[in-house]
Amino acid sequence: MHTSSTTAQETLLEGLTERQREAVRHTDGPLLVLAGPGSGKTTVVTRRIAHLIASGVAPYRILALTFTNKAAAEMRDRIARLLPPDLPGVRGLTVATFHSFCARLLRRYAPLIGLAENYSIYDTGDQREAIKQALKIAGLDSKNWTPASVGSAISNAKNQLLDAKAFAAQANEFYTRSVAKVYTQYEKILRQHDAVDFDDLLLMMAKLIRDHEGVRTELQERFRYLMIDEYQDTNHAQFIIAHSLAAAHRNICVVGDPDQSIYGWRGADIRNIMEFEEHYSEASIVPLGQNFRSTGHIVKTADTLIRKNRQRKHKDLHTELEDGERPTVITCRDEHHEAQLIIEEFRKLREEKDIPWKEMAVLYRVNALSRVMEEAFRNAQIPYVIARGTAFYDRKEIKDALAYLRIITNPNDEVALKRIINTPTRGIGKTTLDRIEIYAIQNQLGLFDAMRQVDQISDLTARAVKAVQNFVSMIESWRAMEARAASSGEAMPTDDAPPHDEMLIPDRREDVADAEGEAFGGRTPFADLVERVVRDSGMEKLYRSAKVEEERERLDNLNELISAAAEFRPAGDAPGGEDPDREGDDRAGSILAAFLESVALVSDSDAIDPANGAVTLMTLHAAKGLEFDAVALAGLEEGLLPHSRSLENPSDIEEERRLCFVGITRARRHLLISHAQMRTQRGFMERTISSAFLDELPADAVNTLDLAGDPYGFSDFGATGGDVEDDRGGWGRTSGGFGSARKKNFPPRSDGGGGARKRDADDPFIDDVPAVEYGSWTPKSPSASTSRPSGGGGGVAGQFPVGCTVRHPKFGIGRVEGLTPRPAGTSARVNFRGLGVKTLILQYAKLERIE
Repeated sequence: MHTSSTTAQETLLEGLTERQREAVRHTDGPLLVLAGPGSGKTTVVTRRIAHLIASGVAPYRILALTFTNKAAAEMRDRIARLLPPDLPGVRGLTVATFHSFCARLLRRYAPLIGLAENYSIYDTGDQREAIKQALKIAGLDSKNWTPASVGSAISNAKNQLLDAKAFAAQANEFYTRSVAKVYTQYEKILRQHDAVDFDDLLLMMAKLIRDHEGVRTELQERFRYLMIDEYQDTNHAQFIIAHSLAAAHRNICVVGDPDQSIYGWRGADIRNIMEFEEHYSEASIVPLGQNFRSTGHIVKTADTLIRKNRQRKHKDLHTELEDGERPTVITCRDEHHEAQLIIEEFRKLREEKDIPWKEMAVLYRVNALSRVMEEAFRNAQIPYVIARGTAFYDRKEIKDALAYLRIITNPNDEVALKRIINTPTRGIGKTTLDRIEIYAIQNQLGLFDAMRQVDQISDLTARAVKAVQNFVSMIESWRAMEARAASSGEAMPTDDAPPHDEMLIPDRREDVADAEGEAFGGRTPFADLVERVVRDSGMEKLYRSAKVEEERERLDNLNELISAAAEFRPAGDAPGGEDPDREGDDRAGSILAAFLESVALVSDSDAIDPANGAVTLMTLHAAKGLEFDAVALAGLEEGLLPHSRSLENPSDIEEERRLCFVGITRARRHLLISHAQMRTQRGFMERTISSAFLDELPADAVNTLDLAGDPYGFSDFGATGGDVEDDRGGWGRTSGGFGSARKKNFPPRSDGGGGARKRDADDPFIDDVPAVEYGSWTPKSPSASTSRPSGGGGGVAGQFPVGCTVRHPKFGIGRVEGLTPRPAGTSARVNFRGLGVKTLILQYAKLERIE
């Protein structure tokens, strides 16, 4: 073996634990790396790929798949920096997301599966519009059948590799038969528009590999080493793709953690990782349990919680870092008090621990909890950012410009065409469009082809005909420019453009750099094309002449889109990237489709910028893969976390526990967990029940603080009052850090549970506690005397024994399944028809027993 290669292999093992070295050294055969949170997973993945290359494996034989473009780019960059210059680099190495990998291969093999090579990829908005049209054709009322719910059902079917025909064949009841009708029409619309949605990319790829042995063999030989990151998040279609690619050589390495499988609601199947050894009996298993991120108490808190799950693979989570501060669980009065306490603690950490805002995050289960948090941070003048997705490409003017570009490459994309046919206004109104659509249907034409024949359509005014002809001419001129550039590789002709001093958008040719960072004299033809689209379409003139500043700012966004076009190069990790004819091609014809593809495949996670100088507010699902010095985990209440939809299914409860585990393990040094005694629901203040997960936290690693003070006078619900000394009226801290005041440890649960605190119930919201309308109540003094119901509510309980049938004025008919004595009075678990299990306090519930 070459000396340099041997040295590189040894260098790649430096600084690793023995378990990490074991994973990196593994070369042939299946490998499962169980990577706990903060265990150095990325280091192991990148070094293992670099080690394969250093061991003599050709880079083009390696395929690495992950779930975000950002992760793929970072992985490729780190691998390149790990390899010494005298060894093969990453040229030909394929590092991509599942969707981008499939999209590129489908373009190559498009004729085999009946796709046009220039197909469009519909994003969520495009898909919604197409489903609306399908609902209308299927004759279903959009009031009862929402595009979101039907789209979710279709997505689930595609993830199970069921096309419309297969789904219809197994539809055996009203709901699935109705969805099948929409699915069939939706699929027809996609084919008519030469379009696919995100799920189609996986479905069609799986079918391509399954049905075409030649393609399957070619890809198996090309990609002899397969590595998949975040394997616990794969769905059935992704499993089939991976399993098919690895079938010949069985050199498959999957990295993941069943304890962090939190995307079951969108099709992720935890069985893929749990049953890996069943599919690869010869597999090696390497658990990575050492956490390099979080302090000892945080790791112990997370480990103790997740051990309650049954569906998991055991890992001994531990850390060699100091124990640090204990996580603190606080009881708040309501959501406003909760936000106030979090803000106060974050300010303290910034002032006393010098932790920057960008290293702090507030995590919650549902987006609805962000409203109060946003208001509180805004009023406190603390910078914050909401991680909701790709804001730039969601902006109206950007989506309009992209729609124009989509029409250039695919005139059959009617969703894009209808979006911009009269944007900006050009005299093509609804009546004109309706008549063109009728003509298209009668003559079996696509909408754009019908527009080409607009002079043959009767009942159109001369003005409307001229407007349509001008629109078609404009699109055709751009398509011709693209075609010339694609065939010749020469710069776009600009002799018909206005002189430079008349151009409204500044020319940035001097500032553009190529993919290697070296300046060159001319801008890419693709950037010229985008600029021409922005100018000729009228968008530039529209926003430059706008009177409102917000509208004028849209021009800046369009300028930024032109910059993005100038900087864009097709990904070097595309299959076939080792082909010199494909790599480095900057012709507009080849770049346009790649650019649109890259934009369509940008994910929510790609939009989260950890460098922002602001506190991050995000859902627990969005927080996956991130880490912060300080984390506040808000809303630990039954019905929120765990979510109310999960309470009837043990496997769903386990996923909710995994979600809580993910939230805890985002914290490096400081962790605050909060729950409110009262929370506003539909405009009313309602009593909440603290999350069952709080009882599962280790009492010897977690501090608890009751800061609610029972201000509402609901002491009969077991509230203990605010007995934490706090001269400042806040946390009662004597120094920075969560929970450094004199703490109140909650008494153990009445059922003998060993949790860190007492909770009132272990089911969803108690719906029938008398609601107090916000603004109409007067807080009672904590010292005011309050009456208390009889401790067990035994007399009431005797009227509703287990098994009896009851009627509730809101929930209807139900059956009592269990009774539990509580300080507030006996609670009953009632299973209501069509609604599932509700927990009610008998003292307050308006139940009627039915004999």
